[in-house]
Amino acid sequence: MRLMKTLAAAGLMMTALCTQAAPTAVPDTAQVKAAHDLLVAMQAEKMVRTTAGMSKYPSPAQRELMMAKLDKLPNETVYTRLALPVARLLSTATAVEMTRYYQSSYGQKVLNQTYNGPPRLYPADPVPTAKEKTELKQPAFVKANQEFKAAEQAIHHEAFVLIGEINKGK
Repeated sequence: MRLMKTLAAAGLMMTALCTQAAPTAVPDTAQVKAAHDLLVAMQAEKMVRTTAGMSKYPSPAQRELMMAKLDKLPNETVYTRLALPVARLLSTATAVEMTRYYQSSYGQKVLNQTYNGPPRLYPADPVPTAKEKTELKQPAFVKANQEFKAAEQAIHHEAFVLIGEINKGK
């Protein structure tokens, strides 16, 4: 009886593994380039510094050491090393649309408030002008924003993984 239960459990696990979506194939160069451009537009080096600052370290000296490593790291290195993981998370169309958004005047205000604003419990975006409101209601942006919001935690996780690799010297 125990053997039957074990075989049944193993069969269910194999079925579950086979029915899950296959991991995303290696993105093409256009998709990686679009993700790179998005990371440049959203100032990903500041996101990485923020993530490193919020991370827990055994001692203040180790925190300072990590921040020093990030200060020495060129911004382009951050963009290049995050481009492939982000390309796996976002479609090319989403990356292009979100790049356009972050390069707009409203996107710049959002980035400024995110990275340079005062600390707050809840994110508060700036109030858009009438022209910016119409741009934010375009179907392409709405769809891209939804996909980006769904992948945002995974992007921050990839930044955290990058911090760990930098800390280990990779």
